[in-house]
Parts: sequence; structure tokens; C-alpha cells
Amino acid sequence: MPSFQWKGRNRAGELQEGVLLADSKGAATATLRQQQIRVTNLRRKGREIPLLPRLPSKIKQKSIALFTRQFSVMLDAGLPLVQCLEILGEQQEHPKFATIIDKVRSDVESGASLAEAMRRHPGGFEELYVNMVAAGEAGGILDIILQRLSIYLEKAVKLKNMVKSALIYPVAVIGIAALVVWIILWKVIPVFSQLFLGLGGELPALTRGVVAASNFVGDYSIYIGIGLVLLFFAVRGYHRTEKGKRVLDSALLRIPIIGDLLRKIAVARFCRTLSTLTASGVPILDGLKITAKTAGNSIIEDAIMAVRKSVEEGKTLSGPLGDTGVFPPMVVQMINVGEQTGALDQMLSKIADFFEDEVDTAVGGLVKLIEPFMIVILGVIIGTIVAAMYLPLYTIITQID
Repeated sequence: MPSFQWKGRNRAGELQEGVLLADSKGAATATLRQQQIRVTNLRRKGREIPLLPRLPSKIKQKSIALFTRQFSVMLDAGLPLVQCLEILGEQQEHPKFATIIDKVRSDVESGASLAEAMRRHPGGFEELYVNMVAAGEAGGILDIILQRLSIYLEKAVKLKNMVKSALIYPVAVIGIAALVVWIILWKVIPVFSQLFLGLGGELPALTRGVVAASNFVGDYSIYIGIGLVLLFFAVRGYHRTEKGKRVLDSALLRIPIIGDLLRKIAVARFCRTLSTLTASGVPILDGLKITAKTAGNSIIEDAIMAVRKSVEEGKTLSGPLGDTGVFPPMVVQMINVGEQTGALDQMLSKIADFFEDEVDTAVGGLVKLIEPFMIVILGVIIGTIVAAMYLPLYTIITQID
């Protein structure tokens, strides 16, 4: 019979842990419930033999989206709030997120509102999430707000995965190609170089260039590797500064094709977030502030904050958006129509749907464009190396004839 290691709290709220024999995880949970233990962590003991210390893992947006969907269904079914949180905490597989849910439940039991309890855990619930929950509690429509939140999070996860899947293929191919070229220069070319030195005579310029590159790789491989690592950390550190973030984000938006794709992603994210917030009753100024933080690009974030300042002064949303030069004219005009008709949230949702489809199409086109480009580049590199190695042999054969 398998053994399960568990952690939980008794009715007095005291933290307890131990090992339990049971046929399955569900049976172990049922046994602990009979013992009036509220489980916060339960896993099969055989899986906990780490060779290295386990680092705290970040809570994935997908886990939060699933939690929100289940939470909304339970509330819609009429289950009490505390019981919903207790059940969700027990079945949560991510230990850090399970602990957060348990603390939220405990705070709610102590008299705090759900939004207040969630606000104490920014590592699990972002400002957007907390503000929408607060609006739902104030309006008595928490289940509806959670449904909207789950839809928003699921679409955000889909958009993120869409972009990530598009990057995996070219990055993998470029990485493998770079490794192959490095091995050829490091191990294969020196063999030919020794052969050419034994034959004597002057080598062609192309061959001398490839041999020089091979010698450089052989002599300085360690330094090249260290330099690339240092460059990576230097760029990342520079991006964390205010100036560096703006310089690099601005440069990304100016890259052909890539910049247009990033702009579409930002517009889709802006419209989806602001639509969800306004439909949930969050004030427009708070909505713009939260939306700016989720933009993903400092240039677009600055533009949204400039729009917020204009709206705070009494201007409409569409006018300042057009003045930023960041948002396409079609987006500005559709938002203007939404403001005039009083259906801004619905118009923003339609714009988000349109640009998410645009991102899907652009990502597919980018992959198709990158594939032949990489093939040509790799063909040129490998062809140059092969030609450089055969030129001396061709010269020797010609002299013999």
C-alpha cells in the first residue's frame, strides 16, 4: 500500500504533518477529513526524494485560471465562500498556491473580505484580479465576475502560448545549427588544417579564413562562452533599469515584422484587460492604471498612462489614444464609437477578438517566413565551410594533372 506524506491544520488551527498509508490520494484525503484535519499539502512519499534542494516555483497563470473557473462554478452552485476555498485549497497541486488559498480562507473566516484577503498575497493574485473581485463583492455578482476573470485568464494564457509556440521552433533550429557549426569548427576543421599543412603550398583565401575561425574557436571557446553569458546578464540588467527598459522596448517595436507583431499583442492585451475591467464595474481610471501594468512594453505602458492623465482631466478615451501614435487608427475609431454608444466594454472585447486572430495569423506567417530564411543562412554557412575545405584539394589535383 503506498504511503502519503501530508501537512494540514487541525480544528484548533495548529499545523500538523505526518505519513499515512492509503490506497489512493483520494482515500488519504478522506481519512484525514475523518480525523478533522484540513489538508494543505498531500503527496505520495516515493516522489519526494530530491537530489537537490527544491526551489520555490512561480505560480503559473494557467493554475490561477483553473482555480478561478472552478471557484465561479462552485459559487454559482450555491456553495458557501469558505467551503469553496477549503475544497480548492485541498485539491490544489501547487504547494505554494495551496498555501496561499488556505491563508485566504483563514482571513475570510476571520472577517476579511475576499478582495482584502487576496490583496495580502500579490504573488498569487495580481492587482487586476483583486480589483475585479472587490467590484464583484460590492455589486453582489462575485460569481459572474469570476466567470469573466476565468475567461480573461484563459484567453491571456492562449495568447501567451501562441507566441511561445511560435518562438520554440526557430530558437531550437538556430541553437542546433550553432552547435553543429561550432563542433565542425572545433573538431573537424583542425583535421583538414593539419592535412593541408602537410601538403605544403599556399592555401586559398577562403580556406585561410575558415582555418583562422577554427583556430579562434579552438583557442577561445571558454572565453566566448563566458562572454556570451556575461552579455546575457548585462542586457538583462540593463533592461531592468528605467532607461534600459525604454531603449530596448522601443528598439523591439521598430524591428520589421517583429515590432508589428508585438504591437498587435499589446493592443489585444490592452483591449481584453480594459474590457474585462470596465464590464466588471471597475472605474476607468483604475482600469487604465492596471492595464498599463499588464502592457508588457514600457513604451506602450507610458502611452496608456498618458491617456489616463488626459482622461483624468476630463477628456475622452479615444482622443488621447490617437495622439499617442501607438494604437492603430481603426482601434481609436472603434473605441470612439463605443464611447458614443455607451458600449465601450463590448467594443473593446470585439477589438480584442479581432487582434487575437491577427496575432494568430501573424505568428503563423512569421514561422513560415523564418523557416526558408534559416535554411538559406545555414546553407550558406555550411556551403562556405565545405567549399573552403575542398578548394585546396581541387588545386592540388589540378597541379598533378
